[in-house]
Amino acid sequence: MTSPKPKSIQTMKPATAAKKLGVLLSATPAEFQAGVVSRDELNELQATPPAWLVDLRRNGPHPKQVIAVKLKVSISGLIRNGITGPLTTAEIEALKAENPAWLERERTIQAEVRKEALNLKQR
Repeated sequence: MTSPKPKSIQTMKPATAAKKLGVLLSATPAEFQAGVVSRDELNELQATPPAWLVDLRRNGPHPKQVIAVKLKVSISGLIRNGITGPLTTAEIEALKAENPAWLERERTIQAEVRKEALNLKQR
C-alpha cells in the first residue's frame, strides 16, 4: 500500500500576489517583494490584512486596474488620456472632482461597453 503524497504548497511570485491583492508591487515592503507567497499566506493577507496593506489599499499608490475601477473607465481609456503610472487616492479624488472632458467621455464609452456586454449575455 502506498502512502498518500504530501500536499504540495502552491506559491506565487510577489508580482502575482500584489496583483491579486490590488496593490502596486513597488509600494509593498521589501520582505514581501523579495520572497514568494504561498496560497495560504495570500488567503491570510486577504482575511486579516496587515497595516501596510490596509494603508496601500486606502491611500495608494494604486495600479492601473484599481485606478480604472475607481474612475469607472477602462485601462485603455486611462492610457489614451496619458495616465500610464500609478496614482494615489488623493490624485484619483482630485481627478473625480475636476471631472475633465476626457473622463466623462471615457465613462460614457465604458458604460456603453458594459450595456452591450449585458445585452449579449441576455441573448
